[in-house]
Amino acid sequence: LSNMKSGNSSAITEFLLLGLSEDPQVQPLLFCLFLSVYLVSVLGNLLIILAIMYDSHLHTPMYFFLSNLSAVDICFTSTTIPKMLMNIQTQSKSISYTGCLTQICFVLTFAGLENGILVMVAFDRFVAICHPLRYKVIMNPKLCGLLVLLSFLISVLDALLHTLTALGLSFCTDLEIPHFFCELAHILKLACSDILINNILVYLVTGLLGVVPLSGIIISYTRIVSSVLKIPSARGKYKAFSTCGSHVIVVSLFYGTGFGVYLSSAATPSSQESAVASVMYTVVTPMMNPFIYSLRNKDMMGALKKLISRI
Repeated sequence: LSNMKSGNSSAITEFLLLGLSEDPQVQPLLFCLFLSVYLVSVLGNLLIILAIMYDSHLHTPMYFFLSNLSAVDICFTSTTIPKMLMNIQTQSKSISYTGCLTQICFVLTFAGLENGILVMVAFDRFVAICHPLRYKVIMNPKLCGLLVLLSFLISVLDALLHTLTALGLSFCTDLEIPHFFCELAHILKLACSDILINNILVYLVTGLLGVVPLSGIIISYTRIVSSVLKIPSARGKYKAFSTCGSHVIVVSLFYGTGFGVYLSSAATPSSQESAVASVMYTVVTPMMNPFIYSLRNKDMMGALKKLISRI
């Protein structure tokens, strides 16, 4: 204890994840619910990836980005849910200090990568609708690959930056995290040392990697709407808007729930309510993405039917 109070963070061996509920009667229900959600999310996103791989008609930039988005969603949910399920099954709340920081790093990486891919899909739709004659020239395979690689590198750099600054924090006796996974905001609340630099970094990066990409998406869709309204036929307008509908829903879910979590955590002192709200963008959104993109897309539905019939 004296080492912890003196700022020696290496003395910490583990944190305690309190989860969504400490009621023993609710634990089995949570286990079944999250296991079902996890299996549906992994299976749904895996089917999207396989359908795009096996159908040559879907070898286009938009579906290339969607397959990457599905892969990121699988990794995103796999970073948080399995540990929660294991803790419920073993009746344990502990997560190692190293495991907690590793989880923070991966969550930030995949959240940032999903953010980047959503921006790429918006840019792809902007080029397809506003500059259709130059679409194949602009959205060439090399550019698409470079965009995904750039987004990955930025996300990893952001995650490492936050994780390395968190390594310098010291903690006292209260090591309980009122959440089902290690979230950076909760770790900062537990720190006994000065977190001014950490908070500045969080606000700065949130502004750069959150607000700026969202602004880019809004600008892209403003230009798209303006171009679509100039189309004379109602059928042409519907066809143009239908290619963007799924992406708009996914963007609304991801950013709406993400910003909602941070606004609710700032407005209400209850960390438990914040943890429940976090379920939306870390668990529900990745599970819903395959349904949104498949049910609203005839090409995707046809590819999925072909894949399932082959299986």
